[in-house]
Amino acid sequence: MLAVTRWVIHHRLRVFLAWVAVAVLTTALANVAGRNYASNFSLPGTEAQRVLDLLTREFKAQSGDVDTIVFRTDRGTVDSPEIRGAIEPLLAQISRMPHVVSVLSPFTPRGALQVSRDRGTAFAVVNYDKRANLLPNATGQPVLAAIDAIHVPGLQVAAGGQVIEQAEGFSVGPATTVGVIAALIILLLTFGSLTAAGMPLVTAGFGLVTGTALIGLGTHVTSMANVAPELALMIGLGVGIDYALFIVTRFRENYGRLGDVSESIVEAMDTSGRAILLAGTTVMIALLGMFATGVSFMYGLAIASVLAVLLTMLASLTLLPALLSRFGMRLVRPSRAARRRAAAAKPPRGSLWRRWSLMVQSRPWPLALASLAVMLAFLVPVLGLRLDNSDAGNDPSGTSTLKAFNLLAQGFGPGFNGPLEVVAELRSPADAASLPAIRAAVASSSDVVAVTPARLSPSGKVAVFEAYPGSAPQDQATTDLVNRLRHEVLPPIRHRTGMSILVGGFTAGSIDFASVLSAKLPLFIAVVVVLSALLLFVIFRSLVIPVQAAAMNLLSIGGALGATVLVFQDGFLAGVLGIQKGPVEPWVPVLMFAVVFGLSMDYEVFLVSRVREEWVRHRDASIAVVNGIAFTGRVISAAAAIMICVFLSFMVGDERAVKEFGFGLAAAVFLDALVVRCVLLPAVLELLGTVTWKLPRRLDARLPRINIEGSSARASGRPAEPVAAGTDERERAPVAR
Repeated sequence: MLAVTRWVIHHRLRVFLAWVAVAVLTTALANVAGRNYASNFSLPGTEAQRVLDLLTREFKAQSGDVDTIVFRTDRGTVDSPEIRGAIEPLLAQISRMPHVVSVLSPFTPRGALQVSRDRGTAFAVVNYDKRANLLPNATGQPVLAAIDAIHVPGLQVAAGGQVIEQAEGFSVGPATTVGVIAALIILLLTFGSLTAAGMPLVTAGFGLVTGTALIGLGTHVTSMANVAPELALMIGLGVGIDYALFIVTRFRENYGRLGDVSESIVEAMDTSGRAILLAGTTVMIALLGMFATGVSFMYGLAIASVLAVLLTMLASLTLLPALLSRFGMRLVRPSRAARRRAAAAKPPRGSLWRRWSLMVQSRPWPLALASLAVMLAFLVPVLGLRLDNSDAGNDPSGTSTLKAFNLLAQGFGPGFNGPLEVVAELRSPADAASLPAIRAAVASSSDVVAVTPARLSPSGKVAVFEAYPGSAPQDQATTDLVNRLRHEVLPPIRHRTGMSILVGGFTAGSIDFASVLSAKLPLFIAVVVVLSALLLFVIFRSLVIPVQAAAMNLLSIGGALGATVLVFQDGFLAGVLGIQKGPVEPWVPVLMFAVVFGLSMDYEVFLVSRVREEWVRHRDASIAVVNGIAFTGRVISAAAAIMICVFLSFMVGDERAVKEFGFGLAAAVFLDALVVRCVLLPAVLELLGTVTWKLPRRLDARLPRINIEGSSARASGRPAEPVAAGTDERERAPVAR
């Protein structure tokens, strides 16, 4: 770290120009290549995936995605010549569009179920040749353009489905701008200098511009959902500003003691820089842990988020020292009075954070129990967590998909927005005689309102029914229906006939997606926790710190998830926040865990590394905690405030899933910074005392030595050896309490 920092300072112009060149080049390449965002929901081993594989092999015309064109008239019925004169040419035009295999009109005998009882609403079914994730993003745009060209008094027309949703695009509104402005205000209040406040934003900006461009290029290599860059931007902006904030704060602190810009930068990178390298690595480990889910949709989110964190971390470790070496004098007050106030980098005895730490240490048991009770209270709603994909009824206002959802729900019922595919594999032509029994069994099931006649593949080996539930795709009743069809209704027919009968389609696939992620979540959590704990164990040479970090980070994540369930699923304050009640998106707890665990580990590393630095200097556990919190409390609270503002800014947009994710992250950072880092952690460390740093000598001798506390701590204090297990004596430095 020291050699790299000195090289960066010596070649600061080259470093700056290199970052500019990389940012410009990658952005230009991404713009030329374009972005090809797509969601890959491949779920090997699930019934929905077996249906898709079977249709792809035997019935290609039914293997692609399905959209609906819904139209409703307030004047007469859809059978009127004026309505049919507008709709039939529209459907004929759509049938000739690229990637469209067929369009089933409601004006044909096969489409009889597609007209409402009052004949005021009808819909056409559009079949594509591929799944939406394999189609170009703009595939549905000609459909939307053709619909917009229709102007008939009293006639409403809208298109819904995954291809249309993909064509309408994805936007989080002014969230990024709001987050940046809020971060700038907090930085100004923290530093009192526009230059100092702007430097973390500039550093994070370079990292994010480059990272976003690489994400765009990555869409041509692997599947990434259209939500991936926005989530990566949210994560990268937060951690990038935080990392730069910690370095700038340590630089200013060092300058007050050293009075030299270059040496202050070197020492800042030798301490905070090492902590950032560890923290960033931990965040990336947590994000890459999403590969343990085995769900391809999560891979793209993980890669995009890792790229954002990696680039912002690299910018903090290289670009920021270069900028500090050029503009560092503007960030400090080099007056003698200011240097005297720094008092050799000792925290002021009367500082708020020092007084707070001493207060916590004077009442460790009551405060530890009270803070633990608060966190456990937030955990209670998690017991009612229900994972499922929210349906188009939660789409942003003004979108065609939302309009189509509402028109279908009004005319037919909410279940027509999520039909189920019942697929039967015929072993011989004689099996076709069992198809009426299959249709009758499905139609007689509770919560099924309609079933289409069977459609046979050209080979005659596959029959497909469309079953329309009576409940919306995101409702628990629909999940119950899918499970009932699979486990109660169809098995007797399967057993009697020997046929393979499966339930698939987009709605059933979403249910399988939630089920798979729920099953893989414990493994994912275990992988991330164990890897991060091992890293902390090696870095801090302590048995206590990894266990404490894992337990408290899990509390923060659980509390945040509980708050998310309370608001988004149970509807608490839903009207105020402009959201509708619904299930929690299946990927949200996974990604939230990865990000929150990483961010919580950031604060853990920043605080504990400073506590260890003080422990190495003074060999007194209580003094180490007091000084560690006194030095880092203000900057951690500022960093947390920035994170909260950045994440809450995503509540400004219209996308429910992004609102959900942003709210969860903001709640996690709030609970972690306010309850865990300010109360629970210092109370626990005070109760544990020197036990925190005890390690058996044999184990200590076999561990690699990584200098997380920096060279200055070792030079000014005793050797950073752990207290041997069983040792009671402590060496205390003459530091005033």
